[in-house]
Amino acid sequence: MITSGTTGDRAFPEVNINADLVITGGGLSGVCGAITAARQGLKVVLVQDRPVLGGNASSEVRLWILGATSHMGNNNRWAREGGLVNEILVENTFRNPESNPIIFDMVLLDKVTQEPNITLLLNTAVYAVEKKDEATIGALKAFCSQNQTTYTLTAPLFCDASGDGVVGFLAGAAFRMGAESSDEFGEKFAPSAEYGELLGHSLYFYSKDTGRPVKYIPPAFALKDITTIPRFKSFNAGDFGCKLWWIEYGGRLDTVHDTEKIKWELWKIVYGVWDYIKNSGNFPEAETLTLEWVGMIPGKRESRRFEGDYMMVQQDIIEQRTHADAVAFGGWSVDLHPADGVFSEKPGCNQWHSKGIYQIPYRSLYSRNIRNLFLGGRIISASHVAFASTRVMATAAYATQAAAMAAVICKEQGVLPAAVFHQGLVPVLQKRLQQTGQHIPGLALQDTEDLVQTAAIKASSEMVFTGFPGGAFPQPLQLSVAQLLPLPQGRISPMVFHADAAEDTTLEVELRISSRKGSHTPDITLEKQTIAVHPGRNCIQLSFNTTLEQTGYAFIIFHKNPLVQLHRTAKRLTGVLSVFNTVNKAVSNYGKQTPPEDIGMETFEFWCPQRRPEGYNIDLKYETGIQLFSAENIRNGTDRPVSAPNAWVADWSDAAPQLGLRWDAPVTIGHIDLFFDADYDHPMESVLMTHPETVMPFCVRNYRIKDAEGKVLAEVTDNYQTHNRVQLVEPVTTSGLVVEMEHPSAEVPAAVFAIRCYR
Repeated sequence: MITSGTTGDRAFPEVNINADLVITGGGLSGVCGAITAARQGLKVVLVQDRPVLGGNASSEVRLWILGATSHMGNNNRWAREGGLVNEILVENTFRNPESNPIIFDMVLLDKVTQEPNITLLLNTAVYAVEKKDEATIGALKAFCSQNQTTYTLTAPLFCDASGDGVVGFLAGAAFRMGAESSDEFGEKFAPSAEYGELLGHSLYFYSKDTGRPVKYIPPAFALKDITTIPRFKSFNAGDFGCKLWWIEYGGRLDTVHDTEKIKWELWKIVYGVWDYIKNSGNFPEAETLTLEWVGMIPGKRESRRFEGDYMMVQQDIIEQRTHADAVAFGGWSVDLHPADGVFSEKPGCNQWHSKGIYQIPYRSLYSRNIRNLFLGGRIISASHVAFASTRVMATAAYATQAAAMAAVICKEQGVLPAAVFHQGLVPVLQKRLQQTGQHIPGLALQDTEDLVQTAAIKASSEMVFTGFPGGAFPQPLQLSVAQLLPLPQGRISPMVFHADAAEDTTLEVELRISSRKGSHTPDITLEKQTIAVHPGRNCIQLSFNTTLEQTGYAFIIFHKNPLVQLHRTAKRLTGVLSVFNTVNKAVSNYGKQTPPEDIGMETFEFWCPQRRPEGYNIDLKYETGIQLFSAENIRNGTDRPVSAPNAWVADWSDAAPQLGLRWDAPVTIGHIDLFFDADYDHPMESVLMTHPETVMPFCVRNYRIKDAEGKVLAEVTDNYQTHNRVQLVEPVTTSGLVVEMEHPSAEVPAAVFAIRCYR
């Protein structure tokens, strides 16, 4: 029995937790940061003010996770983010191909709770900051509404990934809110006051077909006249979830302190929209639909942005400026929305893409005036225009992984965040990130600790691409298509393809490359040809007079002609794919980007893949063979296709593909890292969209590792992840290793991006 005592005796319990790093915000950014730091040995407290993890990606909001891949609607090939972002998206695709948001909640929770170094506090809101001095945070005060407990969270380092920057704000960190003028940074796309300075919130709904008529009576607060929304004709009975991203409001208000007011306005709109769909008589197909779910909290786009030692600007994104302290990348469009949201007469968004992915510098990931505060998620140091790209979840989480790894360096070196840059520790940070699968554009891993760097490498076979084996099938040229091929420096060899036609016609063929190394926008035309095609099957040889100055990807373009059927193949190959000049309205891709001259954006065409099972390769033959798939690639320090496949690929006919490593003297190995191909070109949207595969077709599923004497050290079956770490029970001393593997399928040969061995 519990007795009450006197009123003055009562207080909520207080719990003190000391850690190496406290991360505030349990969205995708906070989750990826927490796991990254915890796996490196830091004691991490992850504080989340909601009952689930994921933030805008959670079942509470239900926005899909996107980043540089942009729904495969831009020219950023093989651009899905690495590290924990990649691991989580691959895991979700494997467990949850239907993109159920409830299952995704579970995927995130499962990932976090598997880490013993993470203390997770759900339903716990930070409300105060205790400071050691003017520039140093000492502790956070937080309160959990469910257990009525107050927490004091003490650490030498803090990371604010809360979206609104609650820790940074309370700590006195320098921040901005609203747009900069075009004069401040020379950003030509800086918005006018008419357009507005803040992006608003969105709130979604889901509908369900019950199979029988369903009556709907709207609440009294529902918007009565949906025609007050300029785009009311865009509403239909079929769209739901984050396809309704444009139900947006609040950009003229304080997007922090007016959030509840904004939410109520969005509720009015949503319930009014559903009343319009159900009761206007304009949607007879909605008769059996019911409103299954409406968001309880809005998805936020923009509020505070904090100032670091470097503020990213429009030019960083569009020009892909290089930074010596690059630690991450982005690639979403510069995506601004009118501040009036759904009530604006203007289009719901204003997306302008760049020609490739861009670097994110470390100096943008810590506060310039609070010495022990890292910036995570969407609050990193960026102008309003640059923020329009860096704000999306996969990009924000990718940058937060870098901040978390920097916290590891700070702990190990006994320094504060800015010192990682100013004391020359960025190369250490970059190396640690790359070792865990973090791709940094323009930077290859230089890893002297990797024993593979001193090994002799021998493969059972190496792909020399002369063409795709097996049968081909014709498909009409309804769209212009290009085969994206990695070609070595030097003279381009003749190619052969087959085309069918019912009548005499011509086929326009082009050879193009990209003007920027490592990018995949075919904006330089090297040659054009017009080829006669006759009735029946045509075997056509393509000969180009071009000599390539450097190894890179070339686009063999076949322009649209429905009279021609081009032969395709069902075979797939790491680092090789077909792309199409097509339209993806979801990301403002209309085949060609033609911006106004005065906004600082570029004109170019979009050439994008089709989602499997479509997107077949063109059945091209390359007579002399492309020798860019050698075993040496597994130690070249780049673990995805960029200017070349960067992978070892076994020959199609190799019945037992394997890689062998041999050292002149025995070495001691404690763990082995392997990086396989889980298709970095697939966006793997986390909700709403379904996926035809649970495992990417390029990924090696089954392999075993043996030492020089043939003893099996590890055997893995049913793998589907990119990064496999094989931690040996006891270190092994041996003069060699052999990795035996199976081809993923008869259609796809085995491929490995990297093998690294450590003591």
